[in-house]
Amino acid sequence: MDMKVTRQWTRICEVADIPQLGSRVLERPEGNVAIFRTAQDKVFALLDHCPHKGGALSLGIVHGESVTCPLHAWNIDLASGAARAPDEGCARHFPVRVDDDGSIFLSLA
Repeated sequence: MDMKVTRQWTRICEVADIPQLGSRVLERPEGNVAIFRTAQDKVFALLDHCPHKGGALSLGIVHGESVTCPLHAWNIDLASGAARAPDEGCARHFPVRVDDDGSIFLSLA
């Protein structure tokens, strides 16, 4: 049996719309999504909700490929959403695609 998985992509913004080491928030009824840009212009997207106490990750400090939650300094891996040891938990991550023209697309399903 040949199964094909397809994603639906939604254009969000341009890479240049997000400051380096910063974020932008996509507001949604299902929960806001924080879109992060690293110093190397990599783009990641996480549910804007720390797994610890629900702090807004979009208000945190981006360093390397992590964000530090502004409430209790938990370090969250941007690629997976997993809290770095010794902390435990995971923020939902969303697949991101950046086109050659700098357009950012998310798969929100």
